[in-house]
Amino acid sequence: MAYTVILYVASACFILYGIRKHRESKWGKCNNNVKLNGRIVVITGANSGIGYETTKELSRRGARVILACRSSEKADEAMNNIKKELNMNPKLEFIELDLSCFQSIHSFTQEVMKKYKRIDMLINNAGVSYPKTSNLKTTEGFEIHMGVNYLGHVLLTNLLLDHLKEGDKPKIINVSSLLHQKGTLDLEDLNYENRPIQRAYADSKLALTYFGQELAKRNADVNVYNLCPGWVYTNLFRYHKYNFFYTLMALPIAFFFMRSKKQGAETVIYCATEPRLDAETGQFYRNCTKFNSAYQFDDETGRELWDVTTKIIQEKQQDY
Repeated sequence: MAYTVILYVASACFILYGIRKHRESKWGKCNNNVKLNGRIVVITGANSGIGYETTKELSRRGARVILACRSSEKADEAMNNIKKELNMNPKLEFIELDLSCFQSIHSFTQEVMKKYKRIDMLINNAGVSYPKTSNLKTTEGFEIHMGVNYLGHVLLTNLLLDHLKEGDKPKIINVSSLLHQKGTLDLEDLNYENRPIQRAYADSKLALTYFGQELAKRNADVNVYNLCPGWVYTNLFRYHKYNFFYTLMALPIAFFFMRSKKQGAETVIYCATEPRLDAETGQFYRNCTKFNSAYQFDDETGRELWDVTTKIIQEKQQDY
């Protein structure tokens, strides 16, 4: 009897493992081995999660990577770990950046431009997610998701754009999410001053995706890519508190659908290195292939969002 139970359990585990591996095979993998010797890359949120794995892989390929992070301590730890894991001395540099503060963004870009005559790649990877009841604001008073995930990256990109245009086949990569498909935008109230916050994270990712599309139309000298890394096991949702039963129910779903940090970085690395994408810009990618979003994007909204965003940022950065 005990042997039969063990056999059934083992068979079930084997089947579940097989299903998991089958799903993994559909997620896509960057199989090229393109070298990035001499390329200068800026990655926001580079010290953890997808940013860490992307930093490690691009470093392995020879790129000089600037870790744009808030914490020097965490950045130093990340750089030391990458050196140990790669068993080499990669070209890594930390420059402090807090995307929730315009002054920090200006200070960061000024230091980058002082040290480097060009930037070849900007990967807008960092992101935050808080419960909708948190009511957190950035230094300039923006709702935290729209302020960090969207406006902070827009300002950073615009300040570095001329330096990127001096780069070698320059690229801007925006790490978005499939959740953009659930987002909504109120262009008259982008900061939720007169409406309730429902899905601010999804809204911020929708706005970032629109920005990437519009940026690609306005700047032929720089290729722009938007992407979804998948549902990845990172500390992004660390501020959300889930009860025991919710967590228990989510475990089977996580087993089949959640990716490791390395798996989540594959599409980012693909967009950063795949030569075939040199002829593409303004597209959305998932699982290392082009993805057609269910969201109905329209050119007019993209242009209007660009104008509204430009006005908002200009009003808040007059002192910098």
